[in-house]
Amino acid sequence: MKDNSSPTEINRSFQHHFENNINRIDKSGKSDSLAITLEARMKELNVPGVCITIFDRNKILWTKGYGVMNKESMEKVNENTLFQAASISKPVTSVTAFKLMEKGKINLDENVNLKLKRWKVPENEFTIKEKVTPSRIMSHTSGLGTSGFQGYHKNEPIPSLVKILAGSEITNSNPVRVIQTPGESELYSGGGMQVLQLLIEDVSGKKFSKLTEELIFQPIGMKYSSFTFPLSAKLTNLTSMGYDSNGKVIDGGYRIYPEKAAAGLWTTSSDLSEFMIALGKSYRGEKGGILKQSSAKKMMERVPNAGGIGIGIDGEGDAFRFRHSGGNAGFSCYAVSFAREGRGVVVMTNSDNGFPLNHEIVRAISKTYNWLPMWMRE
Repeated sequence: MKDNSSPTEINRSFQHHFENNINRIDKSGKSDSLAITLEARMKELNVPGVCITIFDRNKILWTKGYGVMNKESMEKVNENTLFQAASISKPVTSVTAFKLMEKGKINLDENVNLKLKRWKVPENEFTIKEKVTPSRIMSHTSGLGTSGFQGYHKNEPIPSLVKILAGSEITNSNPVRVIQTPGESELYSGGGMQVLQLLIEDVSGKKFSKLTEELIFQPIGMKYSSFTFPLSAKLTNLTSMGYDSNGKVIDGGYRIYPEKAAAGLWTTSSDLSEFMIALGKSYRGEKGGILKQSSAKKMMERVPNAGGIGIGIDGEGDAFRFRHSGGNAGFSCYAVSFAREGRGVVVMTNSDNGFPLNHEIVRAISKTYNWLPMWMRE
């Protein structure tokens, strides 16, 4: 019997099935046999709001918000709600660096100190033979420390990029220094991404926020994405509040992250999906990509004892996929795409408790659509 359902009706059917078939995942990674609704699971985990975008064959199938972006006003999450992307800022930064590499301004395997102008990576016993390079920074094998950042309250003084790197009396993170031999092994470093941000600005002569707007957001059509702070009035009105593990709003609504390259992106799940689609098109050499195919393939080349260069990678063959997770104070998110298919999902939440929910949502989507696993290292 022929199915005369419209694509919209089919999408709604899949969406409805997904929303009613969330399985809790225990610490061992095993799914509970009892399915519950997404709404019930959000309540259990004390996650106020979620936005999900599903895409396939380079097209967004649907985007939907669940819950609220502000518990006080009870304003609901919708497809234009902005969340902090947290560490998913890093792949966007890495694509920006690759764009400058394509223009001949950055050499992936060159000592960053050769082109840094305002500050340089301090030399020490670890850098005698091996040097910090853009490629090593993006693959987290640079040997640089300072794994992450905690952000700043709106009323606190905000340090400059150079102060973040060098350390200062108003900086709440450790100075960025080489703490193991570059190239030796993976050592996750948000501080390294700040070195890359400085390099990007020094070689381009432009502010990082402006450059990402020109090179990434405008070409892809990411209209609700920005590294600029304060955000424009239009975007400010769309921002979600962040909530801690007890469901209490983050003091000030959210933290400010001047560490833009590592953690400073505000975006929507649909905008982030467009980024993942464009990067996948680049990898496959299709029209509408954001990088040359050779650049995208280099990004997704496995570095020994690490992941890709600027993004996480998992699986082989049809299961080969690129992904990144993110967690800032009050926000947790996940983005993944199959490299060969233009298929994947972006999940963004406004809660410190969002990480397990992200996992359960992604697994439920794989099950609903009969897709291969999409979670990290599964």
